[in-house]
Amino acid sequence: MSISLSSLILLPIWISMAQIQQGGPDEKEKTTALKDLLSRIDLDELMKKDEPPLDFPDTLEGFEYAFNEKGQLRHIKTGEPFVFNYREDLHRWNQKRYEALGEIITKYVYELLEKDCNLKKISIPVDATESEPKSFIFMSEDALTNPQKLMVLIHGSGVVRAGQWARRLIINEDLDSGTQIPFIKRAMDEGYGVIVLNPNENYIEVEKPKIPVQSSSDSSDEPAEKRERKDKVSKETKKRRDFYEKYRNPQREKEMMQLYIRENGSPEEHAVYVWDHFIAQSAAEKVFFVAHSYGGLAFVELMIQREADVKSKVTAVALTDSVHNVWHQEAGKTIREWMRENCCNWVSSSEPLDTSVESMLPDCPRVSAGTDRHELTSWKSFPSIFKFFTEASEAKSSSLKPALTRRSHRIKHEELICNNMPALFEVMIKCTQNDLGLSDSSEE
Repeated sequence: MSISLSSLILLPIWISMAQIQQGGPDEKEKTTALKDLLSRIDLDELMKKDEPPLDFPDTLEGFEYAFNEKGQLRHIKTGEPFVFNYREDLHRWNQKRYEALGEIITKYVYELLEKDCNLKKISIPVDATESEPKSFIFMSEDALTNPQKLMVLIHGSGVVRAGQWARRLIINEDLDSGTQIPFIKRAMDEGYGVIVLNPNENYIEVEKPKIPVQSSSDSSDEPAEKRERKDKVSKETKKRRDFYEKYRNPQREKEMMQLYIRENGSPEEHAVYVWDHFIAQSAAEKVFFVAHSYGGLAFVELMIQREADVKSKVTAVALTDSVHNVWHQEAGKTIREWMRENCCNWVSSSEPLDTSVESMLPDCPRVSAGTDRHELTSWKSFPSIFKFFTEASEAKSSSLKPALTRRSHRIKHEELICNNMPALFEVMIKCTQNDLGLSDSSEE
């Protein structure tokens, strides 16, 4: 059955090739085009069964999943965790199903931020018109008025959005490890105002308008009979190609275009915008940042662009497996010195939590997050980060530096250059390449 189906699809192409070849040298171009089309036909794809429609539920209940009292996603009927391979041998369909569930999870977390954490959703740009693309952040009621402390949370790259550290942790582990909610609740309990950034919400997608294609006969000086014959062949070729594409990819998606959000078209732009319009305007005497993965890079870029302002307002920065690179980003000496005194990076490591980890880069101290899983570093270092902030706050009040920044293992910048150049370049390459993809496997 499958062989006859593929033969049926290929037969018209073979016949057309034979007919064109009889037409003489003038038809060589058409023959080449048809041969190219034939070479791209994947018989293995043609022999596969049709893919089910990409029509997925738009609620957790529709997927028959819910979060239990422990914050774990479980099947309503079986109590089992989420199953990715819902249909065997249909990876693309399973991936689309996972992505559809992920979009629901994102909206669910937004609801928790508003209802469970009592945060406000603030639209940006602040002066946006009705028709232009917009994004948003979340803030506590006292984020701009709290005179003492403000905590700012920045997640990493990929599909994650405001309030998340890692989508796959939310789906496969629990809400505590995968979201920023534990940080938000503890911060509010300890008297912090809170701002939650949304650095990956950089554009909206709209369907690409179809541009009508003018027929070549409109402007051709060829005889009418020849133009008519060429148009007929062109239409037939397109018809067969569309038929093949429809079978090969029955769920062919619409062509989309991206409309970028003004002054928020990248994580780096977003961080600067929120700083200028919210953080810098806040009343807090002490500002603290928690930045995961690419969020660390965005913070360093913010420092480069607003160095004096950041130094005067920020008390301490907790990075979790940050992918920043002070040399690649061309951070100056004064920035590197400030980071050594006011930042700490909890990195993925098999060493116990808070164990010192040597660094090849001349920036901030690095300690173990107590896990070798990149996406878990924020959750595993959670208690240590709050301890670090408390020490930093007390040190600022007494004009002392927090204990975590006074490390005997700190390596001098000059020694690094002289003694560790090969290893240093290896680390630089790794840092610049790590975590810039958009797939779920590198979403943080």
